[in-house]
Amino acid sequence: MYDASPLTQLRSRLDRAIGQRDSLKARLSTVTVDIIQLEADEETLGLVAEMFRQMIDQEVTLGVQAVERLQTEGLQAVFNDQDLSVKAQVETSRGKVVVDLITKQRYPDGMEVEGLSSDSFGGSVATVQSVLLRLIIILRRGLYPFIGLDEALPAFDDNYIANMGQFLSALCSRLGLDILLVTHNPELVGAADRAYRIVKKDGAAKFELLRSTS
Repeated sequence: MYDASPLTQLRSRLDRAIGQRDSLKARLSTVTVDIIQLEADEETLGLVAEMFRQMIDQEVTLGVQAVERLQTEGLQAVFNDQDLSVKAQVETSRGKVVVDLITKQRYPDGMEVEGLSSDSFGGSVATVQSVLLRLIIILRRGLYPFIGLDEALPAFDDNYIANMGQFLSALCSRLGLDILLVTHNPELVGAADRAYRIVKKDGAAKFELLRSTS
């Protein structure tokens, strides 16, 4: 009598192999579809990332241009006998945008000097730029346009302090800005729309109105 068990076992193994092959084919088909979808998603995410990068670059560029214009305008208004301007150097460091404000001075003989204001120029230049940077941040963030300056302008030469007062007054008028300035300098007091003096009466400090334009 013929023993069919080896043939049956072989057929059973063949059937299992065919089943595994079909299962692998189905998994391969699924994985192939997944790969195609992931590649499409990767391309889409790449396009989205590029769009955001361009938007950020545009935002930074517009912001930097606004900073350059306002800084240059402020320096030229205050130091009106000097040819001062500001330009921004924008770099990317460790995935973050880094902006350095470079101050440039041109002399009548054509010579130019430039550098960071804190390193290459006097404290009064840095003071103007600091006030304007605070103003720019306030405006860009949509905050209430108010700046408090408590004896914040001590480094000014007497020749320029009146210009600074007039420039601050012009900023208030143009931008709807309120500035609370504490100072001992009469030139700045004279540029204010309203000025008070703190006096001591009956053992208490009181405000005394010095001048008002309204």
